[in-house]
Amino acid sequence: METSMAKPSFLRNIMVRVLLFGVLIIVVRFAYVVTITGESCNRGDFCFFSLPENLNFVIAGTGSGASAIDAIRSTSPGDDLYTTRDWIKAVQFYSSIFQDLIADGYLSPESKTLCVETAVGQEVYSLRQIGVKNSVGISKKAFRPLVVRGEGHAIPFEDNSFDFVFSGGGRLGKSLKQLEFADEITRTLKPEGFAVVHVGATDTYSFNSFLDLFNSCRLVKMRDIDGFDSSMPHIREFVIQKYSEIETHHRKNSGADSGGKCWIPGYKRDLIRDAEPLIQEEPLKPWITLKRNIKNIKYVPSMVDIRFKSRYVYVDVGARSYGSSIGSWFKKEYPKQNKTFDVFAIEADKAFHEEYKIKKKVQLLPYAAWVRNETLSFEINHDPGKEVEAKAKGRGMGRIQPVKKSSSSSSGDLAGEVNLIQGFDFAHWLKNTVRERDFVVMKMDVEGTEFDLIPRLIKTGAICLIDELFLECHYNRWQRCCPGQRSEKYSKTYNQCLELFNSLRQSGVLVHQWW
Repeated sequence: METSMAKPSFLRNIMVRVLLFGVLIIVVRFAYVVTITGESCNRGDFCFFSLPENLNFVIAGTGSGASAIDAIRSTSPGDDLYTTRDWIKAVQFYSSIFQDLIADGYLSPESKTLCVETAVGQEVYSLRQIGVKNSVGISKKAFRPLVVRGEGHAIPFEDNSFDFVFSGGGRLGKSLKQLEFADEITRTLKPEGFAVVHVGATDTYSFNSFLDLFNSCRLVKMRDIDGFDSSMPHIREFVIQKYSEIETHHRKNSGADSGGKCWIPGYKRDLIRDAEPLIQEEPLKPWITLKRNIKNIKYVPSMVDIRFKSRYVYVDVGARSYGSSIGSWFKKEYPKQNKTFDVFAIEADKAFHEEYKIKKKVQLLPYAAWVRNETLSFEINHDPGKEVEAKAKGRGMGRIQPVKKSSSSSSGDLAGEVNLIQGFDFAHWLKNTVRERDFVVMKMDVEGTEFDLIPRLIKTGAICLIDELFLECHYNRWQRCCPGQRSEKYSKTYNQCLELFNSLRQSGVLVHQWW
C-alpha cells in the first residue's frame, strides 16, 4: 500500500523539478538578452525563440563589399508604445522633416539611411512610413526591429555605407565624444552623401565650431525650426554633404605648410569687440588697478556657446603652486559650461613640483617655456614691488636667461638663487598638443619672457590655437614699497606692454590684462 502511494508522489516531484528547471532556463535566457546583449525583448516569446517572420532585421556586412543593410522586411509593430501621444507627435514631426528633405533632393526612397542614437526608433519608423524602407537606427540599447545596438562615437557599420545619415534631438551636442561622433558620421557616409544634424546652436561661434567638427563635409543648407517638445523647443538644422573622393584628395594636397602663418577667423575676432577695454594709461598703483580689472574681464564662455569643441584645454604657463591660479582661479571662477578641461601646468621651479604629484587631474611639465630646446639659468629673486606678497608665499618669482648670457652677467644681474634648468620650444609643444578644433585657454606669467614667447607663437602660427589668453606683462612698474620709484627688475615700459596687448588683439587674439 505504501509502495503504490509513493509512486505518484515520486512522479509528481520529478514533474515539478522539470517545470522549475524549464522556467529557470527561460528566466536566465530573458535576463541574458535584456541585460547582456541589449535587446529590447518585445518579441512576445520571452526572448527565447526565433524572431517572427514579419520583423525587420539588419545584417552588418563582414566583407569589404558587403552591404550595410542586407535585408529589411515590412514592420508590423503591435506594442502600445506606437499608439502613445508622444510617439505619434514625434513621428509626425520627423515625417514632415524627411518629406521636406525629399522635396529638396537630399533624401530619396532608395537611400540607405542611418539614424544615430535614436532610443526607440521614431525617426526610423517615420522614414519607413514615407517610403524610405532601407532605414535603420542605432542606440546604446537595441530596440528591435527599428534599432540595433551601437553608439554615435562607434557606429557598427563599414566605411561609405549610407547615402543619408540623420542625428536628431541635439544628441551630437550632448555627446561626451563629439569629435568621434562627427568623424563616425563622416566615415559611414558615402562620398557626396548627405547628413542632417539637429542641434541647439544659437550663436555664430557655436555655428562655426560645429562646422569645424565636419571638416570633410560642406555646408549645404541651414535653417531654424520649432521643435516638437519642451526638451528642445528651438532647433537649428544643418544639411551637410561629404566631399567626393576627388575633392577630398585635392583638399589634402592643398593643405601644405604655409610657413607657420595662420589666420584667425572672423567669428573669433568678433569676440574682441565685446571684450573689456584695455587699460590705456599706466596705473600709479598697478597692484590695485590690475587686480581690480579682473572683475571686468568678459570670459569667452560667458559670451558664446562653446559646446561644439572636440576637446577643452587649460595651459598655465608659469603656474607656480597649484593654489596660485589653477586651484584658486581657474577651477573655481572660470566659466566652463560643464565641460571637463585637460589641465597642463608648466613650472620650472622645483620647489613646486612635489605638490603636483598628488594632483591627478593636472599634468605637470617641469621645464621652462622658451623659444627653443636648451639649458637655461633660472634665477629666483624677490621683486621689491611684491615684497609683501613674496613673504606671504615664501618664494620669489623666477626669471630665465640663456646660460651663455648669464655667464657674462654682472653679479648684480644675478643677485638671487640661480639654478640650471631645461627650457623647451613652447610653440612647438603647443602645436603638437592641441588642434584648431580644441578650445584652448592659456594663462601666461613668465616674468618678462612673454616678450620672447609671444613673437615666437605668432611666427610659428601657434598663436591661432589659443582661444583665450590671460597675460601678465612685466614692466618697470611703480613699486609698492617705495613711492616714486620704479622696479629695476624689468626694462620694458608700460607702453611696450600696451603695444603687445594691442598687437595681439589686432591680430585677432582675445587677450586679457592679467595680474
